[in-house]
Amino acid sequence: MAAKIKKGDQVMILTGKDKGRKGAVLQVLPKDNRVFVSGLNMVQRHTKASQADPQGGIKHKEASLHLSNVAVVDSNGKATRVGFRVDGDKKVRVAKTTGEVING
Repeated sequence: MAAKIKKGDQVMILTGKDKGRKGAVLQVLPKDNRVFVSGLNMVQRHTKASQADPQGGIKHKEASLHLSNVAVVDSNGKATRVGFRVDGDKKVRVAKTTGEVING
């Protein structure tokens, strides 16, 4: 099945502590149905000092979200579902709310 959400897409969080916030997709894990969004779903990790990180301490990083909890943002800034359409000989992603082609 074709990917509805890709790296670099602008997405909105639909549920959870960051509901309603927007960010760019950093990484998509299609086998696990998970996605990383920049600056959202931040968690704290307690790391031991190592040669690579001599300071150690508490580090903040993004945790993954399930794909069902994010939606692509359309040109109007609203969350939209993604459909597909064939333009000429290319299959493109289309925003269901506006009908516009999603870049990416």
